[in-house]
Amino acid sequence: WCLGRGRARRIGHGPREFELRRFACLAAIECTRLLVMATIVPEKLTRLFINVQQLWQVPRLLETAFPSPPCTVGTSDVPKVFWKPYIHAGYRPLNRTWKYYFLTLFQQHNEAVNVWTHLVAALILLLRFQKLSQTVDFVSDPHARPLFIIAIASITYLTFSTLAHLLQAKSEFWHYSFFFMDYVGVAIYQYSSALVHYYYAIEPDWHARIMGFYMPGAVLLAWLSCAGSCYAKYRYHQLPRHLSRLCQEMPLGLAYALDISPVIHRLYTAQPSEQADPALLYHKCQVLFFLIGAFFFSYPYPEKWFPGKCHFFGQGHQIFHVFLVLCTLAQVQAVALDYESRREIYTSLHGDQTHNFSALCFLTIACCLLTAAYMTSKVKCKLNCKGE
Repeated sequence: WCLGRGRARRIGHGPREFELRRFACLAAIECTRLLVMATIVPEKLTRLFINVQQLWQVPRLLETAFPSPPCTVGTSDVPKVFWKPYIHAGYRPLNRTWKYYFLTLFQQHNEAVNVWTHLVAALILLLRFQKLSQTVDFVSDPHARPLFIIAIASITYLTFSTLAHLLQAKSEFWHYSFFFMDYVGVAIYQYSSALVHYYYAIEPDWHARIMGFYMPGAVLLAWLSCAGSCYAKYRYHQLPRHLSRLCQEMPLGLAYALDISPVIHRLYTAQPSEQADPALLYHKCQVLFFLIGAFFFSYPYPEKWFPGKCHFFGQGHQIFHVFLVLCTLAQVQAVALDYESRREIYTSLHGDQTHNFSALCFLTIACCLLTAAYMTSKVKCKLNCKGE
């Protein structure tokens, strides 16, 4: 601009004429820029339109990848072991590929809600413990070991349950096998629940009463729950209904009564000044959610009230899954708060016993796995005899 202005003086033009020339040049440049943009914008819009057209093709691609509807059959097309009370449709056909059953994760069938409730809960807990690991030293702090055990156990039982409900339709053998695996996960979770209640939530006077038998009893009842559930599943259509329920539900009920006793005692004896403790609220919620879930686990409602209307949604077992997830989430939050706020109490009560509790955990896992393997072998023999 300075050079141009000096040149204007040399050729006899004044500053005003130079400014007019400069404005004309700038206007020409701006017009050129607008013309260029006018060609670029339509090009970008064309690309965007093409991308939108590609997005519209995604559902077609999914239709080719996923099982073609209808992917469900009625009770007449599956063996009796797959039947659920008052559920007459929504079953998946047997003897398809593993890919088929994995892809039914995105299909509508009578196990879809059961799969998604526990799958989502497992992901939530995975994120919760990942965040918790940023503040809790699971490696160096021995008193954090029970918290680590409940973390692994809760994610394990939710994952096993997800796989069982997703893949059990492969065949009769895999139906039994996956649910035996599910029962192993539940038993491990039962032991871990008993452990964290005993370690973090217990009051000293209740600890003095039950310290001699609580943890061995928790191991025994966790194993009995697994064994009883496996046997009830194995003989489900051979035993009377009340005996099958007794084999499964009585060990579960006894285990829960023992496992939750430290929490119930603490809630019952809490002083008015302790009612503001947020951990107590979460403990109350976990008890309430479990009791509601236990009702729907034991009784086939509401499908019994509305036969033929709950093939895909509204089954009692689905409601049980939801409340069990809420119970687990409330329990994890409660024991995490107890871990932070009750260190003086549990360090004086348990000292360096975390190694013993970890050994009992491995004992529980070993006993349950051996039981599930034994029952699986019996199922295999039973199916071989049936085939012959």
